[in-house]
Amino acid sequence: MRQSAATLEAFYATRLGQAAVARLRQRLLDLWGDCTGQTILCIGFPGPVVPLWQASARTCIGVVPEHMGTVQLASVRGQVTAIAPESRLPFGDGVFDRVILLHALEEADNPRLLMREAWRVLSPEGRIVAATANRRSLWSLNESNAFGHGRPWTRRQLINFTTESLFQVTASTTAVHMPPLNWSIITAASKSWERLGELITPGFGGVVLVEAVKRLYSESGGSAGAVVTNALKTSKGRAAVPRKGALSNKPTKDAPSPIDETVPRDTS
Repeated sequence: MRQSAATLEAFYATRLGQAAVARLRQRLLDLWGDCTGQTILCIGFPGPVVPLWQASARTCIGVVPEHMGTVQLASVRGQVTAIAPESRLPFGDGVFDRVILLHALEEADNPRLLMREAWRVLSPEGRIVAATANRRSLWSLNESNAFGHGRPWTRRQLINFTTESLFQVTASTTAVHMPPLNWSIITAASKSWERLGELITPGFGGVVLVEAVKRLYSESGGSAGAVVTNALKTSKGRAAVPRKGALSNKPTKDAPSPIDETVPRDTS
């Protein structure tokens, strides 16, 4: 069962939630900077992310899955969220320069359809960040926080899934290394916990982030190369499709002779 928007809003209003947002935002800024003039879409729960770029981005909006409930997130430009089915986003093809998935993949009914929609609305050479709960962290074991629900991912699982979804992975990292305890002594030192986690336990942050780019062509040595299963063996000078089968119907007296299309013809 997916968390409701009200539950997520309540968590992010706590000290622990605010500290987690600060660490997550810093990691996103490390990846993307200020995104001046870009068009940005956040799918899932946009509250922690959208305020990052509202001032500099040309467009920065969020889409909340319809069964999560209403999210009130406004700016000087007005309401910046929409409610829609996660497998059918209300946008045209290739309209966003950046896409972020937050609290989306863990609880999606069909993660592949969701990722396909993200690919569709992202522009060519656009970038995506998938942020999910880390299966290896204590956060995924604690149901009292926002990352203790749904299906957590390891970094390797998320990289493989992103690659299979026709993206080229460019970076991966983890964030939110402090313990999932709503204690002021923990949350006040979230920066120190983050530095300590990066040095000692870099793979155990509460959130896994994978960045990828949408490519419309295959690069040499890329991770999404096509696999050849069987080679077709033919004799020299013999067509792959037998001529006898292709020309089994004899032409009538007035009909033109059929053209052998075994070899493509240049019609230019």
